[in-house]
Amino acid sequence: MIDYRKFEQSLHHLQRQYDNRVSLDTDLPELMREAVDESVIKRFEVCYDCLWKVLKRYLHVELGLPEVPSSPKPIFRMANENGLLPSAIEQWLNYANARIGTTHDYSNNKAALVLELAKPFITDAIQLYQTMTTKEWS
Repeated sequence: MIDYRKFEQSLHHLQRQYDNRVSLDTDLPELMREAVDESVIKRFEVCYDCLWKVLKRYLHVELGLPEVPSSPKPIFRMANENGLLPSAIEQWLNYANARIGTTHDYSNNKAALVLELAKPFITDAIQLYQTMTTKEWS
């Protein structure tokens, strides 16, 4: 049995903070907007890490694949080969590259990329969650 709770919780946190970011008052001080952006980025990182780890377990336990890689990009490729990903593999590799980019560098360009990818990532992650769990997202 696969425990999806950490992934589910991290995805809920990311979704709520992203929605919070979208609804921010334009008169909010710059420092507060930056704090919310940084929170979205951090929640993206946590959710992404939970997602690929639970996906690895799903490939092994549910699909019975004996040799599942131990890093995200090969796992996403394997998931794609097994028809699990809701969008093109290139999009999932973009998510992986964005996550790698935030590891040690929060430059404006890399932060902006994560913020740009957050919405499609949330959508894809929800669809993948539903595929793996056969539950509706709530």
